[in-house]
This record gives sequence, structure tokens and C-alpha cells, in this order.
Amino acid sequence: MFAIVPFSADYTEPIEKIENACFSVPWTRQGIESELENKTARFFVAVEENQTVGYIGAHFILDEGYIANLAVLEEYRHKGIATALLKKVLALADEEKLDFVSLEVRQSNFGAIALYEKNGFERVGVRKKFYSNPEENAVIMTNFIKENI
Repeated sequence: MFAIVPFSADYTEPIEKIENACFSVPWTRQGIESELENKTARFFVAVEENQTVGYIGAHFILDEGYIANLAVLEEYRHKGIATALLKKVLALADEEKLDFVSLEVRQSNFGAIALYEKNGFERVGVRKKFYSNPEENAVIMTNFIKENI
């Protein structure tokens, strides 16, 4: 069983390892550490048997939320961890009375797109050549929190 806990300095190194395992252009340790001081940051970590297995990072600015990253180590996928992390941020967004939460996802990441759609996100646009290594468009997806209440 896993637990969702708030991000702290103890999780910087494990998140860096998840970034390196999951993304072709991962965040640096310095970038991850900077989120500890970022007042707009809302980061949570999934822990299973004392191992960090996933995380979500979002930024809440005024009445808007933006998910920067959601990642789960491959061997821990399909256990509901990504859904739990996403629901944690959406519940907090509702609690903090945000209008919406938005994100970008690689257009080829069909599993992530399905996860987001299942959790109330809609496709609202495309960012051309948003990703590199490999170059790819991003689908912009948004959950309009107030419409879901």
C-alpha cells in the first residue's frame, strides 16, 4: 500500500531519480530543490514501503493551477498511484477555490491522456513542438474545477 505525503527536502534525491527514469529532459536537482521555497508550489510524493515511487508537482497562482509534472516509476504503474496523486492536487485546488487546473502532455502519451480525461480534464489546445528529445507537440488539458462542483 502507498501513502501520499507532502514534499520535503528528504524527497529531493528520490524525485531526481524518478525524473531521470521517466523523462527525456528531466528536472535538475537544483530545480527540484527550488520548489521547496516556491510559495506557489504544491508538490506531493507517493511512498510505498519507504520507497519514493512517484510524485506530482503543481503551481497555484491566484485562481489557476498548473501541473508541472506527474511521474510514477514504471514498476509501480497501474496501481492507482498516479490517480491518487492527481486527485490530491485536484482536491486541494477545489479547497483553495481555483477556477481550473491545466497541464501539457505529450500527444503520444495515450495512457496519461486517458488518465487525465478520466479525472475531468478536457483537451483545450495544442502547443506545437513543445517537447524536445524527441520533438513533439503537447496536448493542453484543463480541468475546470468550478464546473465540476
